[in-house]
Amino acid sequence: MLPTGRRVSAAMLLLREMVHFFALMLWVAAGLAVLAGMPQLALAIVVVVVLNGAFAFVQEYRADKAGQRLRELIPAEVRVVRDGRRMMVHAADLVVGDIVLLEAGDRISADLGLVEVHALAVNESMLTGESVPTRPHEGTAVFAGTFVVEGEAVAVVAATGPRTRLAGVAALTRSATRPPSPLARQLGRVVKVVAVIAVGVGAMFFTLALMLGMAPSAGFLFALGVTVALVPEGLLPTVTLSLARAAQRMAARKALVRRLEAVETLGSTTFICADKTGTLTRNEMTVVQVWTPAGVLDLARPVSAAEIMRSAVLSSTGRLVYTNGRWKPVGDPMEVALHALALRAGSSEDAAVTRRFPFDSARRRASAIADGVLHVKGAPDSVLPLCTATGEAEQALEDMSRHGLRVLAVARRTAPAGATMAEAERDLTLLGLVGLEDPPREDVAEAIERCRLAGIKLAMITGDHPGTARAIAEKVGLLGPEGTVVIGAELPGTDDALGALVDRDGVVIARVTPEDKLRIARALRGRGHVVAMTGDGVNDGPALREADIGVAMGASGTDVAREAADLVLLDDHFGTIVTAVELGRATYANIRRFLTYHLTDNVAELTPFAVWALSGGTIPLALTVLQVLALDIGTDLLPALALGAEPPNPQTMHGPARAGSLVDRRLVHRVFGILGPAEAVMEMAGFGAVLALGGWVFGAEPSPELLAAASGTAFAAVVLGQLANAFACRSETSWVGRLRWAGNPLLLWAVAIEIVILLVFLGIPPLTGLLGGSFPPPAGWALAALAVPAVVAADTLHKAIQARSSPR
Repeated sequence: MLPTGRRVSAAMLLLREMVHFFALMLWVAAGLAVLAGMPQLALAIVVVVVLNGAFAFVQEYRADKAGQRLRELIPAEVRVVRDGRRMMVHAADLVVGDIVLLEAGDRISADLGLVEVHALAVNESMLTGESVPTRPHEGTAVFAGTFVVEGEAVAVVAATGPRTRLAGVAALTRSATRPPSPLARQLGRVVKVVAVIAVGVGAMFFTLALMLGMAPSAGFLFALGVTVALVPEGLLPTVTLSLARAAQRMAARKALVRRLEAVETLGSTTFICADKTGTLTRNEMTVVQVWTPAGVLDLARPVSAAEIMRSAVLSSTGRLVYTNGRWKPVGDPMEVALHALALRAGSSEDAAVTRRFPFDSARRRASAIADGVLHVKGAPDSVLPLCTATGEAEQALEDMSRHGLRVLAVARRTAPAGATMAEAERDLTLLGLVGLEDPPREDVAEAIERCRLAGIKLAMITGDHPGTARAIAEKVGLLGPEGTVVIGAELPGTDDALGALVDRDGVVIARVTPEDKLRIARALRGRGHVVAMTGDGVNDGPALREADIGVAMGASGTDVAREAADLVLLDDHFGTIVTAVELGRATYANIRRFLTYHLTDNVAELTPFAVWALSGGTIPLALTVLQVLALDIGTDLLPALALGAEPPNPQTMHGPARAGSLVDRRLVHRVFGILGPAEAVMEMAGFGAVLALGGWVFGAEPSPELLAAASGTAFAAVVLGQLANAFACRSETSWVGRLRWAGNPLLLWAVAIEIVILLVFLGIPPLTGLLGGSFPPPAGWALAALAVPAVVAADTLHKAIQARSSPR
């Protein structure tokens, strides 16, 4: 059996999700809230941390089961010969030297050395990526986890359990470390900066409180309240829910996200390494061209191919069988494709095969005698020399091969009675050549063009033959202008040289091993790329795990690939990746939108404390700590979530992914230089005006009723300013009037609910008494309402200046 390896316990995985830096910061915030006498806030923060940690734990636990899935590829029972008797033994009981009997349909249980072979064909695609079954001969090896699709064999166990090649792939999958996503790295930086600012501001206000004569205990609680208010409690759930909504939209488009952070990582993708078989192609062999001495046949009229296909099928054993209401392939996929065309052509199979000469790697052909006629098919260089006349077959063969087709020659002759194989397979009459291919998926060419429009580089990485890989890459438009095709065995030994070789658009790398794919992913990441790696086989597992974003095929892929991946394409369409990238980019833009929204509110929340401190306490506090917390958790959250649902912009896929940090100079200038000050000015102007209208003079102590009314006005100004800010944040370049109001209906609902929450906070006595503000007077409402045009005007002016200064 496969080795289990040392696995991290579920409890440890859960603990990790509860103690990373972001979670620790919120735990500290919850503790500070308790010390500040705000248990309700502490409870809310704890719920946020636990829910997010539990969700992340579930995703990580499922992903870490990829290596365990490999164990399921080993059959439970195996036919062996021991002490001269045939018996069934459990796979775990196999030992080196056991004699194993293989038949069509068997899953191979250990690495085996072949002793006796009879028309054996093995599907090794899950290990090698090669789309066509191999034809191993005596003296060669077959590997655990692969399948026998045809023939039979006697083999000797050469390696079991941890020493098998499959176990090596399992070890690679376990050892490949999933890198942190760009979003995780950038959010980590944001949180660290906010943490430093919050602690620094809290310490500053504690010092100022002592200087103004406040008691140390009261000053400490006041400073704690300010610090807690500056912690972005709503940021983590906003990010999580935004990613979750994007994941739902991707699922509706047949892209299943297994880790939420993968949503944003997709949007940051700069390089896609695409597997050929099953990803760019259908993984279905199809006859696409038939040449006969009379010319190329029109396959739109398949009846014209009836004669040649009859001989091709009679010399084959693979069939397309109709069972349980559906057609099912049985045997070699290439022979199944021949049978499929024969059925369309109406070719008869009523002749009884009396003798077969099965395929072997030396002859490279197979033949069968039916009704006194020998029917032969095989590699052209094996069959054509046996024909009496070939005409223009060589030219036709060259043309087919140049287009990447797999070509078979088909011939026949009258079979002498009792002739040996050598006597029968000569003086053949050539019926023609059959060209087959694994056709590209219909949407691949368009998807590749969209990737290039988006500035994403592409590479094909396959275990298939370089000629076939080149032909498919040319057909779908992937092959770059340099026409670079590299064989895995020729890849450079160092990661630097490997990265320099493959870091170009349109490179094709054929005959790769799982180790090669893993190295390619690491080399590209080392050059600064965000790498998406696609695959469907066991051999793809380590690379899918190592890449920034692993993409597996859901319909045709293996469980191992799906468990190792971050994204599973339910329809196996390469084009779905591009759709997912577009949604990922839109999610990145949405995170910037609600970060702008959140940080603007922080400016308005901090301003009253700064004014109070700078005035030496002569200007009363416009907002209490609890009002600030009510803004963070009560009124800001829904509009922020709605901004996270903003649909993709038509220009989303034009140009490369946006580089740099989520919080860059442009966002900081907009928040702290434009939107935040506009909101803060209107907040303090409304607060001061209501105090002045109530008879307050500078330096005096206002009455509690007047202070509550003025504070309620400031609170309303911040909420209404944020209402305008939410619409301004929908775009970094277009002013509010140019944006369709119905473009984001969730935002309209969120704003409506925000207004209701504002009236509840200011109009229901128990809440007003708790928060510290009361219902504003009419003049206060009028002043607070001016925050809407003020924020819109500041935003519009800024965008107009920016548009004039930016190059057209």
